[in-house]
Amino acid sequence: MQAAPAYTAVAARHTLQRPATIPIKPQKVSWSPNVRLYVQRAFEPDNAVQGIDLPAMQDKLKVVITNAAESGQLETIDWSQYPLPQHLIKEDRDRAAVYGAHDPLLTNINVPIMSSPAGGAYSPGLSSKKRKNGDLEMSDAESRDITPPGKRKNTKGGLEDRLTGKNKNQSKKEKKAEAFRARDLGANAEVLEKRRQRFGVVGSPEPSSFVRSRSPSLETPSSGPLIGTCQKLEKSYFRLTAPPFPETVRPLAVLEKALLHIRTKWKQEHNYSYTCDQLKSLRQDLTVQHIKNELTVKTYEVHARIALEKKDLGEYNQCQTQLRALYKLKLGGKQEEFTAYRILYIIFTCNRSDMNNVLADLTPADKQMPAVQHALKVRAALASGNYHKFFRLYRDAPFLGPYLLDMIIDRERLAAMAAICRTYKPDVSLHFLAQELAFNSDDSDGSDADAGPRQCLDFLCHHGGESFIERKEDGDVRFAAGRATAVFEGARAAAFRGIDAKPRK
Repeated sequence: MQAAPAYTAVAARHTLQRPATIPIKPQKVSWSPNVRLYVQRAFEPDNAVQGIDLPAMQDKLKVVITNAAESGQLETIDWSQYPLPQHLIKEDRDRAAVYGAHDPLLTNINVPIMSSPAGGAYSPGLSSKKRKNGDLEMSDAESRDITPPGKRKNTKGGLEDRLTGKNKNQSKKEKKAEAFRARDLGANAEVLEKRRQRFGVVGSPEPSSFVRSRSPSLETPSSGPLIGTCQKLEKSYFRLTAPPFPETVRPLAVLEKALLHIRTKWKQEHNYSYTCDQLKSLRQDLTVQHIKNELTVKTYEVHARIALEKKDLGEYNQCQTQLRALYKLKLGGKQEEFTAYRILYIIFTCNRSDMNNVLADLTPADKQMPAVQHALKVRAALASGNYHKFFRLYRDAPFLGPYLLDMIIDRERLAAMAAICRTYKPDVSLHFLAQELAFNSDDSDGSDADAGPRQCLDFLCHHGGESFIERKEDGDVRFAAGRATAVFEGARAAAFRGIDAKPRK
């Protein structure tokens, strides 16, 4: 009996070429006349929506058609009644404006869910596009051009190929994105319903049972910018956890009177807790109504100045950040004053990257403004270690600049003392130190000539220099700078380590 071979017979190859494969041609989707009419209506000028450009509409149109084709609903949807792409974009933006600021989970739930084959109705749902800083940004792939039917020449394929993006030049990255979106939107209705229940109903928000039981007459707020009806001049600030009702928001005319009322009470009482609470409430009412005008700029400027006076750097920085964006909209305001404040504030925080960004943003016109020039000179003096020039500029700071410079004056005096101790040996006159470190009399008539030296003496004693102060036989008070180098070097290092720009508690 012959044994079976210990190998598997394989036909020998006589060539190095691979066997030819038959390419699979993609199936061409057939479009109904209703779909074609829907596309034509989307490109009609009469249906254009202000604020929505053509690339954004084209991209949305492609998503709508692609989702319908992949889910097999092209023939079941009533395209004559289905919302146009520009209307869908407007709804998404309005919904994001209302809900995005209150619940970060809802900002990612904006993808439109196609209707069921039975009902053919449209219901807004989830969107996979990300938003950055509230602005709509489109990548190069997202802004591909979709030309209306009959307008494109010398192109292969029909309208269906252009809308679905099934062309030879489509990149792998786009194909992966299409496949991911198809899997996400191809989920069954039960899974999508569970997701909506988990994150909250986005399409038609309902007031909570607590709101209904408390005030049955309150109606559900609309998804667009609301117009307030509250007539109160004073209203406390509360952090919003849901879209506000018009009855709790003051309209523009009332807000103008409220700002004047707040400023008057501040001048009379100087109650910062009350004033800050009222200004934050006013800013909130402006934000929820999407009001950006001269009143908005004036409100933030008033709040920033008052916060500076009270050394509330946290609140000041919030106002400063908003003012920077508002000034770019050319709404007026004191741009020179607050540009100078911004430079001085960054000097206080010692943030080099922020300083580079501010210097890069300055225009030639900005650099000609006197307050901005002063702030730039302060920055140059500190960068070069020229404490003599810095203290001269400290005396001449415009607007409310002295409030910001007061926050850095002690640490800069310590830095100057460290440099003086390395330079002036063996000792130096106390009157010279008082003049050099900008210790001057607060009396406008200069009647107390010794006020500056007394302030300088208190400063030196407070930072450990009491043992180095000597009174000579002629009555002149001298400071032994040569022996105090180590003391003020340590004090200078500790001062720059302790920089704190946190909000006021």
